[in-house]
Amino acid sequence: MYTIGVDVGGTYTDLVATDQTGRTVFAKSPSTPADQSIGVMAGLEELARRLGVTRAAMLAATDRLVHGTTVATNALLERKGARVALLTTEGHRDVVEMREGLKPDRYDLRTPPPEPLVPRERRFGVRERLKADGSAAVALDAAALGDVIAEVKRSDANSVAVCFLHAYLNPAHELAAVERLASELPDVSVSRSSDVLPQIKEYERVSTTIVNAYVEPTVRRYLTNLERSLHEAGFAGSLFVVLSHGGMAPVEEASRLAAGTVLSGPAGGISGSRRCAEMLGIPDLVPFDMGGTSTDISLIADGEASLSAEGMLAGQRIALRSLDIASIAAGGGSIAGVDGSRTLRVGPESAGSVPGPACYGNGGLAATVTDANVVLGYLDAAAFMGGARPLDRAASEAAVDRIAEALELSRIEAAAGIYKMINLKMADGIRLMTLRRGVDPRRFALLSFGGAAGMHAAEVARELEIKRIIVPTVASVLSAWGMLTSDLRYEVSRTHYGAGRISAGEVRALFAGLEEQAAGRLRDWFKGDIAIERSAEVRYGEQVFEIDVPLGDLDLGAADLVAQIEERFHRRHEELYTYASRGQEVVFVNARVAAVGKVARGGGDVGQATSAVPCAPRGKRQAWLSAWREVPVYALDDLKPGHSLAGPAVIEAETTTVLVGDGDRVAVNPLGWLDITLR
Repeated sequence: MYTIGVDVGGTYTDLVATDQTGRTVFAKSPSTPADQSIGVMAGLEELARRLGVTRAAMLAATDRLVHGTTVATNALLERKGARVALLTTEGHRDVVEMREGLKPDRYDLRTPPPEPLVPRERRFGVRERLKADGSAAVALDAAALGDVIAEVKRSDANSVAVCFLHAYLNPAHELAAVERLASELPDVSVSRSSDVLPQIKEYERVSTTIVNAYVEPTVRRYLTNLERSLHEAGFAGSLFVVLSHGGMAPVEEASRLAAGTVLSGPAGGISGSRRCAEMLGIPDLVPFDMGGTSTDISLIADGEASLSAEGMLAGQRIALRSLDIASIAAGGGSIAGVDGSRTLRVGPESAGSVPGPACYGNGGLAATVTDANVVLGYLDAAAFMGGARPLDRAASEAAVDRIAEALELSRIEAAAGIYKMINLKMADGIRLMTLRRGVDPRRFALLSFGGAAGMHAAEVARELEIKRIIVPTVASVLSAWGMLTSDLRYEVSRTHYGAGRISAGEVRALFAGLEEQAAGRLRDWFKGDIAIERSAEVRYGEQVFEIDVPLGDLDLGAADLVAQIEERFHRRHEELYTYASRGQEVVFVNARVAAVGKVARGGGDVGQATSAVPCAPRGKRQAWLSAWREVPVYALDDLKPGHSLAGPAVIEAETTTVLVGDGDRVAVNPLGWLDITLR
């Protein structure tokens, strides 16, 4: 039986298959943005060819297919989601524009506010009102609701977000509105806030519910069509989708909570990075995922990735918990240009998969990072994709020449400038994830993955004074490989409402109810053992934001339960902000529970290292390292555990290339992965 991971990127769709013996086979297929399922099915065809079977036979022998998709992300970024209407409490329809009264940069007076996903003419107030404790101040007005539903029908909306004030405590009014909508507008999708994000804070709740309504029809349609295509092709197993928090869920759940898929693809990379940390025994890693369109950066500290509910994408607030990932518009397809002041810029525009870099020969004329790498000799144009898709070196040179002419530089100076600029941009992204948070990147190793990362990792690490780089053999498809290590996960939360300090009894009751709800839902999908993860969102009395406090090993039966929670909050606050105010009031805001279904993981254990053995290169070629150098070229497949080599060197695989700098040393670890020590 096979397990298959599929990650749809901006340029390529990555696929990985593993079997019970631990054999791993991977493939790449050009992504098809207009309909991602076309690229997925083509990729499965290629994967089956590499396994030596037909696609139908492979799918028939596959028990689980795990998918990371960018459908929701693209819908948000490109503003191609549903036509949404908002039903909210009368007088509150402008919350999405008032937001929290803050701007990303308070001193920038010229930045316009983000455009709401729902224009004012499609935001409708309904006469109803709940008090802060969830009791009804004004009953839901049935006639007013009928009038609003008629307005929704006239607006041609195909999706509705329902978000009433304080519905997280009492969903009765929302449930009644949804029932009427389902009866009178049966073809319209409906998202209600008490289902999407049942917790305090009105703006976060309404914004997240609107995002869910905006992407849900597109995500549901895509996943339903993909599931049907897979079954028609012979797949009889289970299709799961990776969510932004790193867990996976079946198609129906991913469609219902579509806003939870906006970081679906990158989340697979973090799952894979955690597995790498576990297999290597290296608890502190900076995952550095450079693909064709973007670079995703995160942090693995003490073997764990951090979760955050502070997500933003395309100017929209998404308060569902997600892995903490910084995405930068920097990839192999990032386009280089010269502005009016004759200054070189690289990105954020990308050539994507269509037309792609100039060297792809698909009609692209703009110089990209990939074209610069061809000109500099880092990429072998004839060996790209194992020789199956050779690159046009002359097209790269012509594209870079146009940049060189505009800057009055030589071709090689222009290419080296593009290479340097993109490296600095990515190093700044890592600084945001480390130095900006009080973390010293020098104590971390850089985990290099993604098809383009290997050519840039050494110089990015050098810029940050990071001394160690790990390159897995599955580097070019690590996000898809990581999806095979993802667990099933279902998260629920509940806001505590009450005056004064929470009691131990209230804490126990909150978590007991949430655990029953989460575990019960997960058992619908999963028959194995279920683990429970608890956390709380806590703040000081005068603060307007909460801090997530893990409570995994806390004894809920302890007599001093509340005091223990408060002490953990003080310590966490001190870790994040260097101080704690133990004399201040502590407010317990939200209880959160995740039910986790652990899946079997492949990969094996790390064995004992053998003594270093030199490896012979398979050839040499010219590469630019501040001057033209004759550089030895090694095949990654030829490097075995125990082999070692010294830079400068180029290490090539079918789907990735690793550039080793002058004086850097490479050891091949017992897994066959590259362990690079920088000079």
